[in-house]
Amino acid sequence: MVVADPREFDASILLKAASRFQRLRDNWEDHDRHELADALLYNRKIWTVYATSAAEMDHPLPREIKQNIANLAIFIFNRTLELQGKPEARLLDALININRQIAAGLLQKPDLPLAAAS
Repeated sequence: MVVADPREFDASILLKAASRFQRLRDNWEDHDRHELADALLYNRKIWTVYATSAAEMDHPLPREIKQNIANLAIFIFNRTLELQGKPEARLLDALININRQIAAGLLQKPDLPLAAAS
């Protein structure tokens, strides 16, 4: 059994959410409101897991990064509520950009220490 790299897995689900939002954004006039609700729910589930994990006391990430994850999650939850109350295509832009940027960061390979590279 092959286990995916956790960073690559996280990046793939964020990119999937961003792609769903982008399709909605590109076809806003023809979108089905159930598609929007489903895409928002999928994204909210992802960010709920991230926020919950980062809130764990024994999580190994530095406190500053955990706080940044929490802040992003709060923004995403608020934007989700805003989209549910008053759907506007432009409100998807931030969700698309955040998910893509976090995914890009996850896909970057950390630099190897010089000793390991030789």
